[in-house]
Amino acid sequence: MEVGNQNLNKRVSFFYIMCIIKVENLEKKYKERNALKGISFEVNRGEIFGFLGPNGAGKTTTIKILTTQIKPDKGQVLILDKDPVKEPDYIKERIGVVFEDQNLYKRLTVEQNLMLFARLYGQKKERVAEIMDFVRITDRRRDEVEKLSRGLKQRVMIARSLLPDPEIIFLDEPTVGLDPHIARDIRSIFLELKKKGKTVFLTTHYMEEADEMCDRVAIINQGEIVRIGTPESLKDSLGKPRLFITVYKGKEEGMNKEIAEVRECPPEEAVNLDFIRELNEKSIPYKIHSRNISLEDVFIALTGEKLE
Repeated sequence: MEVGNQNLNKRVSFFYIMCIIKVENLEKKYKERNALKGISFEVNRGEIFGFLGPNGAGKTTTIKILTTQIKPDKGQVLILDKDPVKEPDYIKERIGVVFEDQNLYKRLTVEQNLMLFARLYGQKKERVAEIMDFVRITDRRRDEVEKLSRGLKQRVMIARSLLPDPEIIFLDEPTVGLDPHIARDIRSIFLELKKKGKTVFLTTHYMEEADEMCDRVAIINQGEIVRIGTPESLKDSLGKPRLFITVYKGKEEGMNKEIAEVRECPPEEAVNLDFIRELNEKSIPYKIHSRNISLEDVFIALTGEKLE
């Protein structure tokens, strides 16, 4: 009996080592609107977990509950095996949060902003220097924040969230409005955090970003989780790559020719042979090409909406 209990304790311990966030039957209602309708999911230690959904789906409400800003009506949340409602201070000391709004002290320099928050976290100046180097803003440390570009301000926000060396980082639309090359550079910071064993909880409107970065993705719609899985498994659920036939106007196919029609082949058919035969008989130029299933295809199929 004692051996059985030891094995059970080992399994329970392993579960809590792996599962850093556990959400069960979470509900939240605002007046007559059910923002969350009993959602459940788990986030494993050391993974980048994507949380995707249309506007108003319940993403922000979920993050606010997880980061101790609001309380749920029903259900249970465990973060690092602690209840954020009962032990909010414990949770706050161990998480970092980067919201879309860049609420920094604009007239202070980068270094002054970070030193101010370092003191609040009980961190020393050496920690500020270390974090500025990690997010690559050391050369801008004496610049006033109000004079920085949006991308550099976002780096300062990320640096501020990392000062207490959090175990979990919550990122709410961290690359929205950024130039593609700047967004790519910022994503590299998150991937480096993952290599350091940090857990990242990410909301984003960019499907390519979620596909590139996330180990697993949860899609929420109208307050309900509709699917959870790896990006690859979610894409595989829609089947094989899609085949398309592009039909051109005129007698010659070419890059500058005007497109008359783009027809998608039904999933059960490799290609519409009758349609191809008709095009050949009429000497109408066409091109057959394929397109892989994307995470955006999955999102649209599950929610009926595009992310904007």
